[in-house]
Amino acid sequence: MIKKKHIDEYTYKPNVDNILKSLDKDIHKSENILMYGLGAGMFSSLLAPIAPPNVLLPCVALIFVLTTTLANKNYKNMQRQFITAMRQLDYQQVRDIDPLINIFKKHPVQDLGDGFNPLKNLKRTWKSVLGGLFMNPLWMPIFYVMGMHICEEKNVILLHQAIRELESNYNS
Repeated sequence: MIKKKHIDEYTYKPNVDNILKSLDKDIHKSENILMYGLGAGMFSSLLAPIAPPNVLLPCVALIFVLTTTLANKNYKNMQRQFITAMRQLDYQQVRDIDPLINIFKKHPVQDLGDGFNPLKNLKRTWKSVLGGLFMNPLWMPIFYVMGMHICEEKNVILLHQAIRELESNYNS
């Protein structure tokens, strides 16, 4: 009986560990993508004396669109890989990673077609219009895409927190 328990613990740990390590690596990739978008947005103010606003601001919006799309695609890949890996786990292992399952259920991948549609996101659209009225109408698309960027970042942060919590509970 002692040997069987030892074998079960040994075979149990690598499966969950591998899932956590893989997700952690992908989360760092998403964080880097999102930070690149924020950094490029902040860096764009240094280019303001060189480039006119009607050139610079659409470029900033395109950078946010690109980074949001890449982060969304990475989150979608993480979710698909997680579901595939979860099928190989036994009941106890699935119960152990329940916080990750809850994160993916509560914060599913947003369809980019819906995300980019201003009519399906009236609150984000209203905030963008309001921000554009206060600053400059050319900022409206930037504010809209920044809202999407923030949603992607929120998903990544929640997933990262759940993984850190699981790793600390699992390794102790």
